[in-house]
Amino acid sequence: ETGSEDIDILPNGLAFISSGLKYPGLKSFAPDKPGEIFLMDLNEDHPRAVELRISRGFDLTSFNPHGISTYVD
Repeated sequence: ETGSEDIDILPNGLAFISSGLKYPGLKSFAPDKPGEIFLMDLNEDHPRAVELRISRGFDLTSFNPHGISTYVD
């Protein structure tokens, strides 16, 4: 509904997707909905994006993800 803003694909085929960017001048179809992070396993025959739950105590009301990156140790 709000579209994805960025994607980062790990070497093992897992993709992390940020969604819900709100920016002045950019039309928002869900202005009251906080941003989200999705996970997609590209190894599956029919991959689908699954919303990741964010830890309690995190201020979701102001979550406005712009980009995403991962660190592999």
